[in-house]
Formats: sequence, structure tokens, C-alpha cells
Amino acid sequence: MADKKQTKVKRILVANRGEIAVRIIRTCREMGIETVAVYSTADIDNLHVRLADKAVCIGPPPSSKSYLVMQNIIMAALHTHCEAVHPGVGFLSENASFARLVRDNGLIFIGPDPDVIELLGDKVKARQTAAKYGLPVTPGTGAVDSKDPKTIEEAKKLGFPVIIKAAAGGGGKGMRIVRKEEELAENISIASREAESNFADGTVFIEKYLENPRHVELQILADGNGNVAVLGERDCTVQKNHQKLIEESPSPGVTDKMRNAMAAGAVPMFKELKYRGAGTIEFLAEGENFYFMEVNARVQVEHPVSEYVAGVDIIRQQILACTQGKMEIDPNAVKLSGWSIECRINAHTPGTLTRLEIPGGPGVRFDSFLYNGCTVPPHYDSMIAKLIVYDVDRKHALAKMDRALRELVVEGIKTNIERQRWIINHPVFYNGVFGTSWYANIEKEVENGR
Repeated sequence: MADKKQTKVKRILVANRGEIAVRIIRTCREMGIETVAVYSTADIDNLHVRLADKAVCIGPPPSSKSYLVMQNIIMAALHTHCEAVHPGVGFLSENASFARLVRDNGLIFIGPDPDVIELLGDKVKARQTAAKYGLPVTPGTGAVDSKDPKTIEEAKKLGFPVIIKAAAGGGGKGMRIVRKEEELAENISIASREAESNFADGTVFIEKYLENPRHVELQILADGNGNVAVLGERDCTVQKNHQKLIEESPSPGVTDKMRNAMAAGAVPMFKELKYRGAGTIEFLAEGENFYFMEVNARVQVEHPVSEYVAGVDIIRQQILACTQGKMEIDPNAVKLSGWSIECRINAHTPGTLTRLEIPGGPGVRFDSFLYNGCTVPPHYDSMIAKLIVYDVDRKHALAKMDRALRELVVEGIKTNIERQRWIINHPVFYNGVFGTSWYANIEKEVENGR
């Protein structure tokens, strides 16, 4: 069944939790759209539950018994007379089966068509699609088998080190770096098992491993009718175990020539796919060279930095594109200005907040589900907040971020606030010349606070 189309939806179910659920609910309220929150028993007092117009409990704390149970979410949407479902990030946001189930029940899925999600979710097929539109891809293979002797030969042709990746994966799961030929077969088996466990798909492939590239991504908004807007690029190079820590827009390592070349391949690709909603196309970059990595067919955690530099509410445009087939922005009139930086605030321990002080001032934004006295449960992702700043250039944005991190107080649980301050004040980060291996190389230095 195709998505139900109407001029304006009146009620949306938010199939997520935490800060992204709060973020979506706030924009919906500004648009005059009612919201329904879903929650596990661990999240009964979560801020998104308090802010929504209605809330439905969908199960016990483990996400496998609550936020990942598709039928429970659909029943909640139907029971509360919702017209659309917003999947947020993570959980079911890139699950084609969930998108189909939403549509089959007469609801609008706020995201791309299920077939598009399925195509882009398979990294092997996504690489082939990107290459079709002239985007350079990292040298690599198709799906591989550890028992196939051809696999060794293909890896040798690429040259070690290589990286094994899950075709259906993300977030560092099903990913192994291999530096020696004799370690390849065992690591393929390990990566495949990990991929099967996390994504119910054990398919893996091999790419040439780039030792210290930048991680850069383009923010895309599209209406499914041929209009595709590019809201500049984000730099997500500072990572720990393939998990992003700090993001900024624009990237200090991307030239106008690179930016234009990335967009020149991405725009026709998204047009041809009749892509709808928010999406991100990710690249690895070395010098002036860049290579397609993957597409995230959803809104990204780090979308606020693109909102700042483009002056666009991405969630609002995503909802309009998916419910009305149109956006309020002209793709040819997007103007980028200033510099924005986001620090992810992670909890190292669960617990109850005893004190929360949020920084303010011009160009400071705090996206979170935290409030004084709230409980951070142990069952979910460690990210509890995002601190975002905006200013005229990178130098001023860094000074503002340092000031905002100094003002931010979160007590009752352990966080990475001081570590984030250490990173943004590090001379290498300040100069903007670094790659994805930089943080790993200085982590011991960070731990010791030197």
C-alpha cells in the first residue's frame, strides 16, 4: 500500500526516545502537529514522554522488547489515531521492513521509500549505485566468504591493510581491520558473526583501509519529486571506536572544488532514486581525493550543525517532504554561512541527576532529554546530550564551545564534558589538520589529562 497523502497531518507517532524524540516533538509542536511518544518502562519519566501530547508504553527496558518491536509501535500508532510515524535515528530508522509495515497499515513513514532504504542499506549495492553516478568509491570487493580462496587473492590485490565491513551494518559493528594475510580468514568469520548478531545479516565485504582519512558527509534534503537540496558538509573525523565525538560544519579539510564534486554526484543519485526526506552521504577524504562510503537514509545525530550554517530546520523540511511531497526551501537558493560545532555529551555511568546547569547566550544550543532529578538508565546509548554552538568562523566557534563546556554542569553521573574540552583545546584539533586515527593515537594522553 502506498503512503497516504494529505495536505497536513495532525498527529505523528515518534518511534524513538531521548534527545532525538524531544527534538522531533518540539518541531512538531511549532508546526501545529500533535505527537504521540512511545516509551519503555525504564523511560516512563523521560522528557519526551512529558512533552508529547500522548504516550504509550511499548514494553520493558531492553530495546529488543520495546523500541525494536515493530508491531507494538504500529499498534500504538493506530490506537492513538496517528497518521504518520517518525523513526528518529537508530533503532528502526533504517529498517525497510518497518517502513513497509508502516505503509501497509495506512500510515505515512517519515523517510524514504522502503525499496530505497533497502538498496542504500546494503553497502555493496550502495557502492555500485554511487559509482554509477560518478562518485569515486574506495577500492574494494563484493560480498566475500572466508572459505573462498578467491577472497585472499582479492584482498592481496587491494594491498594490506584492508578493512572488513558488514554490508548491512554501521556504528563499527561487523568491522575489522586486517594488516596481515594470515589474519584475514579468521577476521572475516568474526566480522560475519558480529554482523549476523547485530543486523540479522552476516554479509561482509572488503575495502582498502585508509590509515588516516577525514570523515566527511553531505547533508541532503529531498522531496521525492526531483528537488534535492545540499546543506553543505559536516566533518565527523574525531571518533572513538568508529563512534563520532565531535562534528562541525563546514569541514576544515574540504575545499570548494571537493564540495562541488561531491554534490555533483550526490544530487543526480538522489534524484534518480526519488529520495524523500533527510539523508546523509558519507565520504572518506585524503587530501583532495574523496571516496564514497555509505548513505544514511535518515536524519543524523549531528544534523544541528547543518541547521545552523544553512539556516534550515531539517526536521521540519523532512516532515513536509514526506507528508506533503514538498519543502519550503529552494535547493538553488541555499546559502551557507558561519561555522558550527557539536560536542556529544556521553554518560560513563547511569544514575540520577542531582544538578544540571545548561549554558546559554547567542549561538548556543543544548539538545537533550536531561532535567534536574531525571534518571539516565543503563539500557541504551550513552549519548545524553548534544552541545552545539554557532559563530562567524571556526576560531570564534571554538572559543564559544570552550566557554559553553565550562558552563555546562551535569552532576550525579560521570560524563565526558572535561574530555571534550581537552579535545577542542588540543593544538592539533585547533589547527584543523587531522584524520580519523588522531584521537586513538592521543587517547592515553587524553586519559591522563595532559
